[in-house]
Amino acid sequence: MSVGRFDFTDPAFMRSRPGAKLLYLSQESYSEEWQNVQHTHKCSELFYILEGKGSFVIENKKYPVEMNDLVVINPNILHTEVGEKEFPLKYIVLGIEGLEWSANEEGEVVNFCILNFKKMRSQVIFFLQNMLLEITQKSPGYYAMCHHYMDILILMLNRQTNFSAAAIAVNKKATRLCDSVRRYIDAHYWENITLDVLAKVFHSNKYHIVHLFTEEFGISPIQYLIARRIEEGEKLLQTTDFSLAQISRFCGFSSPSYFSQVFKKQKNCSPKEFRKNSKKSNES
Repeated sequence: MSVGRFDFTDPAFMRSRPGAKLLYLSQESYSEEWQNVQHTHKCSELFYILEGKGSFVIENKKYPVEMNDLVVINPNILHTEVGEKEFPLKYIVLGIEGLEWSANEEGEVVNFCILNFKKMRSQVIFFLQNMLLEITQKSPGYYAMCHHYMDILILMLNRQTNFSAAAIAVNKKATRLCDSVRRYIDAHYWENITLDVLAKVFHSNKYHIVHLFTEEFGISPIQYLIARRIEEGEKLLQTTDFSLAQISRFCGFSSPSYFSQVFKKQKNCSPKEFRKNSKKSNES
């Protein structure tokens, strides 16, 4: 992936800027060296496909994209891009803080949207290229100019579709982050998940994640992870003849003894006793 990224880092401007804030602008070209690892951002991302074909993997589902598609992804949503060798992707992406994208007709928040702007390509390209020009030349007032172009693009998006942008409240952003962390743990509980891993995946401070998650769910992310693993262990003990070594491995525990230790602490009986009692209950 070849990247030309420009970050907006003027604290004074960002503090004085009301509403949505442009955090970064990046022009990228997909290559086979790109590692297709799903990740998240604390901000919304808006991708405009300049050339090529490929797909976006969003929360473990793949969606095809092509030239002139505009992909909008909400904060804290797992995603990655995958290009085609014959038709490599080239796109511009904006990172925008303080916006959440929602469907007007339903009135509910959606995680992402993919739209085709073929009929408005020249207009979209005009504003994106001018943003790139402003930030590369760094003429006086270029921060403000880029934000004005961003505002126009958002208005164009709202006007041409039933997709709208709304300001995100701080507590709502925290809730969305917590929900994303919980979904990630549910989907990867057997993997070696640590607070450092969660911090890397969600581009956030691990202590911040722990604080918000515990406040939201009354349990820390690691406690939730262990409970999720024990829940799966229960199912396997009840429905399979797998050994404790197999079950502990399938559920992400480092050893059968540790699995037994944690299981007994949480369920007040050993895995063997739990399996035995489950079989008696099924037979009676």
